[in-house]
Amino acid sequence: MATRRRITITQVAHAAGVSTQTVSRVINDRPDVAPDTRLRVQRVISQLGYRPSAIARTLIHQRSHTLGVVATGLDYYGPSHTLVGIEKQTRALGYSLLLDLLHHPETEDVERIINRLLSLHVDGIIWAVPEIGNNRAWLQGKNLHLLVPIIFLSMEPRPGLVVVSIDNRRGGRLATEHLIAHGYRHIGIITGPLDWWESRQRRLGWREALEAAGLLAAENQVVEGNWSAASGEQGIRRLLAQFPQMDAIFASNDQMALGVLQTIHNIRSRFPEDLGVVGFDNIPESAYFWPALTTVEQPLIKLGCIAVEKLSQMIDADFQLGAEIHHDSVYLQPELVVRDSSLFHWSKASPISMKT
Repeated sequence: MATRRRITITQVAHAAGVSTQTVSRVINDRPDVAPDTRLRVQRVISQLGYRPSAIARTLIHQRSHTLGVVATGLDYYGPSHTLVGIEKQTRALGYSLLLDLLHHPETEDVERIINRLLSLHVDGIIWAVPEIGNNRAWLQGKNLHLLVPIIFLSMEPRPGLVVVSIDNRRGGRLATEHLIAHGYRHIGIITGPLDWWESRQRRLGWREALEAAGLLAAENQVVEGNWSAASGEQGIRRLLAQFPQMDAIFASNDQMALGVLQTIHNIRSRFPEDLGVVGFDNIPESAYFWPALTTVEQPLIKLGCIAVEKLSQMIDADFQLGAEIHHDSVYLQPELVVRDSSLFHWSKASPISMKT
């Protein structure tokens, strides 16, 4: 079978009876082309199936209209749905997307991945990896402002980084304040991995809510999980052993809450009278858990969209002459979604004053 030869800009110019410069002006939508000439060139481009070289356009315009995304944990709900928002907004703004996955961010060569993306002339990068291991060393050791514009997702804020994140601390407070308001007084927590900033922020919100209500927030009320349902099961069993008076639990994601619910069904007779449960994420299945799960909803798709929009603004500013433009970080507010798993009977609740 004969291979199809790539059509060149010279062939388009010859067929249209114009110069290659005129074809280039039509491709780049320049105004200095007569309307009839523009139509003739566009017709020839369509007939011949000509596709401009992305590499050539990058060399000419110094922009590739390509974004790089470095991500991990796409088997989890949060990272995967954030990527949905990234892809959606990337397409809406006319960019292409290059995705690089870090399967082991603690040990993988982060700089190699960055250099690969830079060699492909991406206009900007969205960094969606927790600050752990080699990732942390790279962030602390590099002059990031010398690279292309970078947006960091759910990263601990610091000078020089533009972060787009959910307000995880606020989410932890929402979950815990809701349990307190519904009569629960001995509230444990299963955190995510504590080397993840999001996990530490959710735990901080939990602690602040308990302390504001004058309630105990001790170390035996905390167990570290790994985001999986299995770690939720292991976590609730540990908490029941080391904190037997516990009457409610905040699981730092819905998958761990699922493990909690399954375990409680096996060892408790009443629910949620014996143990209230609140999760975090609002995955679609959480409404169908038994009982239906009260949870904290993250606007993850919106998070991804805003990250791309913010990065696009930074790229535009980077190509403009003049004074440097300051870009602020963005924090999106989570919302509590109340269902059956936390609805303790109000008559059992003792009055409590919340400190502010």
